[in-house]
Amino acid sequence: MNPDYEKSKLFTRRALLLAGGQGAFMLALVGRMYYLQIVESKKYAMLAEENRINLRLLPPPRGRIVDRFGVPLAVNRQSYRVDIVAERTGKSTRERKRKVKETLAALSTIIPLSEADARRVLREIGRKRAFVPITVRKTLTWEEVARIEVNTPDLPGITIAEGTVRHYPLGQAGAHVLGYVAAVSEAEQTGDPLLELPDIRIGKNGIEKVFDAPLRGEAGTQQIEVNAHGRIIKELSREDAKPGQEVALTIDADLQRFIADRLGEESAIAVVMDVHGGQVMALSSNPGYDPTAFHDGLDPELWRAWRRDPKKPLISKAVAGQYAPGSVFKMCVALAALEAGIIGRYHRVSCYGHTQLGSSRFHCWKRGGHGTVDLHEAIKQSCDVFFYDVARRLGVDRLADMARRLGLGRSVGIDLHGERSGFIPTRAWKLATLGEPWQDGESLVAGIGQGFVLTTPLQLAVMMSRLVNGGKAVTPHIAHRLVTAEGLAPRPAPDFASIGVRPENLRILANAMNGVVNEPGGTARRGQLSEEGMSMGGKTGTSQVRRITREERARGVKKNEDLPWELRDHGLFVGYGPVEDPRYVVAVVLEHGGSSKYAVPIARDIMRETLSRDPLQPRPTGEAAAPAGARGT
Repeated sequence: MNPDYEKSKLFTRRALLLAGGQGAFMLALVGRMYYLQIVESKKYAMLAEENRINLRLLPPPRGRIVDRFGVPLAVNRQSYRVDIVAERTGKSTRERKRKVKETLAALSTIIPLSEADARRVLREIGRKRAFVPITVRKTLTWEEVARIEVNTPDLPGITIAEGTVRHYPLGQAGAHVLGYVAAVSEAEQTGDPLLELPDIRIGKNGIEKVFDAPLRGEAGTQQIEVNAHGRIIKELSREDAKPGQEVALTIDADLQRFIADRLGEESAIAVVMDVHGGQVMALSSNPGYDPTAFHDGLDPELWRAWRRDPKKPLISKAVAGQYAPGSVFKMCVALAALEAGIIGRYHRVSCYGHTQLGSSRFHCWKRGGHGTVDLHEAIKQSCDVFFYDVARRLGVDRLADMARRLGLGRSVGIDLHGERSGFIPTRAWKLATLGEPWQDGESLVAGIGQGFVLTTPLQLAVMMSRLVNGGKAVTPHIAHRLVTAEGLAPRPAPDFASIGVRPENLRILANAMNGVVNEPGGTARRGQLSEEGMSMGGKTGTSQVRRITREERARGVKKNEDLPWELRDHGLFVGYGPVEDPRYVVAVVLEHGGSSKYAVPIARDIMRETLSRDPLQPRPTGEAAAPAGARGT
């Protein structure tokens, strides 16, 4: 066989195989191109369009919070920040880095700029595209903005951007009512795209949290055209965001501010409440905190300082502080005994400064005693021995029943988070919880508001309201509008049920509380109002923190004021006014005040201001008008 022929035949087969392979490859390529360009054309056209046109969410303005007269309590304030765009500082990457450093150095001579901020900006410049603005510093003052604008020619890449921050005109005075807003945490993400926006803030406490959804509003949309690098070319369409709804409160802003000023540096709580409708006119827990500090992230050092502060500025003590009510609780004991028929109006007890129960001696606050007193004098002079006798006859279970009817020992349902229920003991509770039977001596201690008994300042205001409003089970609220399917609607007029006590017994107690303030020998005589048309009744109380030990007495510690501040007793006073036609209740707790005598003048001044302002009445023409649904019900 001819070798040349064999070689030619082999070459021809290989050429055919190669040509066949190329043909198959071309056929597959053409088929793939057909599939992509014809069969899948709509899909990839849509993807290309999505790369070219972006849809962005626009954050909505947060709704305002206003007081009962329409005075702003929480609003959005325009803020300014300074950004830098690396692309505008130079052409090459090396030149941009050098220019950015020079710009930041020049900027630091115009406004305060920390080294940490400068390092952060340089890191972000290296990570992000050159045309993306990098925030250098937030919350500039108007003077800082002006200085930057004047020096803009010498600050390449620097721009001023606008935004909003939440502003609280009452400052610390309204912090525990209004709460604050802060960035959304990972745990708070619900899948709502609005919550993923970097500038969105949500309510974390107080009214801001309770009404966060209606206050938040609805996001808008912006359709923009971008190039392959993500640079914005132009805006194609926009649908503006829907602002959040306005929330009106029962609070009187001026009264709230007055109370904060009156409390001053004291660690104290004050509540002002409408006795018939349950509207809370003021709710102050002092000291407060700066609610704006949370907007851009709380400084760790400030957080640690607040946490270490013995006056606990972060806690809304009006609803979350639990205190032994002391002698204020005697009103509950008296009403329970009158209703049970255990005592009458003229029941008398002889007080020699103490009473004996077995081997235990229970002392009255007044050494030497009050002599023989009836119910009126026992309340007026706050005689402990009288109420030891009544509590022993009454028993803790009947006392607990009346306490709950007066709003103690359970949540009162205020429109705020963090409310605590206080505590009212019973025989069954002690046996089930501690495995021990109730002792008669514990009834005596409970009869003067000590021992296991705990209440909140707001509950004391509720108790006093029910005592002077004819026995109606009024409950407090702080929001004039409620969330409904249609949004925020005015709160309906209240229709409170009766607590089931006899009116004549309430009159006996009201007459005695009038004596506490307005008769000689009353424990709150310094709370008497001298202005015409103004009057106040009420009840004093001292909440014991601890007894002065025998060793401390040997060292010369004879009275509460001699102890360190944190070991002193709390001073309480709960009053109502006017006496003839009660409309308002004032509850004051002065933490570690040592005695109720220091709480009484505070309550007197608050009641005077409340009666003078009479916030249940509309303001005269010319003052801020209340928004719809915000006036008294």
